Amino acid sequence: MSDFTCPTPLSGNRPAFVGWLVAFATVTIWAVWLVATRHAVTHDLKPAAVGLLRFGVPALLLLPISWRIGLFPKKLGLLKGIGLLGSGAPFFFVVALGMQFAPAAEIGPLLPGTMPLFVAMIGWLVFGEHLGRARIAGFVLILIGALCIGGYGLLFAGNGAWRGHVLLLGGACLWGIYTHAYRRSGLSALEAAALIGMWSFLILLPLGAPSLVQALDHGLAGSVILQAIVQGFFSGVVGIVLYGLAIDYLGASRAAAVSPLSIVLAAVIAVPLLGEIPDAAALVGITLASVGVALASGVFGSAVKR
Repeated sequence: MSDFTCPTPLSGNRPAFVGWLVAFATVTIWAVWLVATRHAVTHDLKPAAVGLLRFGVPALLLLPISWRIGLFPKKLGLLKGIGLLGSGAPFFFVVALGMQFAPAAEIGPLLPGTMPLFVAMIGWLVFGEHLGRARIAGFVLILIGALCIGGYGLLFAGNGAWRGHVLLLGGACLWGIYTHAYRRSGLSALEAAALIGMWSFLILLPLGAPSLVQALDHGLAGSVILQAIVQGFFSGVVGIVLYGLAIDYLGASRAAAVSPLSIVLAAVIAVPLLGEIPDAAALVGITLASVGVALASGVFGSAVKR
């Protein structure tokens, strides 16, 4: 595991306020991405086509950076490179497939809801990171809150949704690995986004191009353009860069601890747009998850940036 050592030094004069600001902007993008991806893979477009849009746009926009650093940056070791690229095409395929099995209400608790737990466990088991009691309590509250938001079906559904649950948890684990890999990669946020986008685009091109052409032939140009904006620009470029900046400013665990707020935000957005009012259990879960995020982020005590 020596390839994962030597984290990038953090500048001590970077204000934490900027870190929290970009972290909250990131979870806003994630909340919109969850809804857009779920709708796309269950209605208009095949996962491979959505994935090609997700990574093709950043690959094109960040091509100058990819050209400069190359497909195999010298300062990036093998394990860290695999950890970074796991958040690209592999993450998208695992999550998109999971979204086809799991109901929409259960996606948020299982994906962004468990991301900070995987980040914390990896940091503790692999890198020996110390977690204070307050932060451990915060992670426990996040887990309980996620289960409450997911409701009965998350735990006891007998309709085969468990396959989606396992896949979504796998996606959260991949993102946890990426968080630590990026923190120790020595790459900037833009360089990481460019590298992930280019490799994923090359992997998905033979799989997604035929599906994308077929969608355009069937008159789905509007859906393609919308997904290109949401998936490619906001999630593929802006979201990745903002999350990288959040890790730079706050550290891996603190940046990831904010991710469950995307569940809360998605629930709030669903009220005026979809007319979906959370039930009592979901409201309790939202409250617990919010408190858990505050505790896990270390705002109530000193936290080591890792």
